[in-house]
Amino acid sequence: MTSPRPEIDERRLGICMVAPAVIIVAVVALAPILEAVRLSLHRVQLQFPDLGQPFVGLDNYAALAREPRVWSALHTTFTFTLVTVSLELVLGTGLALLLHRAFFGRGLVRAAALVPWAFTTVVAALLWKFMYDADYGIVNALLLRAHVVAEPVAWLATPRSALLSLIVADVWKTTPFMALLILAGLQSIPADVLEAARIDGASPLTAFFRVTLPLLRPTLLVALLFRTLDAFRVFDMVFVLTRGGPGNATESISYLTYLTLFRQFDFGMGSALAVVTFACVLLVSFMFIRVLGARPS
Repeated sequence: MTSPRPEIDERRLGICMVAPAVIIVAVVALAPILEAVRLSLHRVQLQFPDLGQPFVGLDNYAALAREPRVWSALHTTFTFTLVTVSLELVLGTGLALLLHRAFFGRGLVRAAALVPWAFTTVVAALLWKFMYDADYGIVNALLLRAHVVAEPVAWLATPRSALLSLIVADVWKTTPFMALLILAGLQSIPADVLEAARIDGASPLTAFFRVTLPLLRPTLLVALLFRTLDAFRVFDMVFVLTRGGPGNATESISYLTYLTLFRQFDFGMGSALAVVTFACVLLVSFMFIRVLGARPS
């Protein structure tokens, strides 16, 4: 008869080894979320410290639901996320397929393709801000030379062109990241599977949709999840390029949260906005995992 003692010791050792990571995650990730939820249930206005922090229940959330500016920011955020992630997925897949092929100078091309991703977002946004300049920007210079526009366009001055400018800058910056993830997925597909499809008479297009794309499904799920969550929390690109303008046309939910917290010093409403953002991110993650993570029948 064997003694259960070694099994118990092994379990205790496992708990001891996991405990530091669990404590760090709880302190670094969970504690701020709980504090934000607590603040969102109180009226906390730092410019009026004498008022204290009275409990108001769900009043902050009710006030957000009645505020058109919040709905406008959510609409802008969802539009920005949907358009940028869709474009980055298509362009990133095309770029990954190109970089996966063998050709002379492939290493150099791979390094050059990743240059936009190497820029920090603030630097990339400043670069595009200069390029969009109505008087001296290279965007207007190229479009005028190609006769696409008849006169210089103030790209950041109207709601539609400002949102379009944000989308173009973000797609340029982040498509290499999407391509890098998809390229890693392509390299994990066994070559004999594609060879078997070719021997069976599948055209390149059929092999892509029937073989490559299904095998890329887990990689695409990770890439889409990363990019969707990142795009939904967009802040720095908006802060540098448009400051949410003109008017509130390009104001994302993260930028509105920043204004509420650190310009209006309303930590109750700002925390409620942060909790709403967190709930949206959680919902999007759940949908991706349920829809794209499901095994094909």
